Amino acid sequence: MPGGLIHHDDGPPIARCTRCGAVAAGPCARCQAPVCGDCCVLTEGGTRVWAICLACEDRGGRSLRRRWITVLGWIGLPIVGLAVLVALLEWLARR
Repeated sequence: MPGGLIHHDDGPPIARCTRCGAVAAGPCARCQAPVCGDCCVLTEGGTRVWAICLACEDRGGRSLRRRWITVLGWIGLPIVGLAVLVALLEWLARR
């Protein structure tokens, strides 16, 4: 067997910041783009702290309130619709 090192898989490629090219610390909470610690800001007003890239902060600020309202709308609208349907069927059954 010849001497030397045997090459082995080094793992997944290192994610780079989409803004500056440095090693990314994690994804943006809104657009999921990899960002470094210098190119992101932390969210405000939530139970957990999330990183948001500077481009997303320019578009919508640091708050994730709009996203939470969207989630609640996806849950609440069908429930309200079903409640109206049940009330309508109950009203028609009594006639």
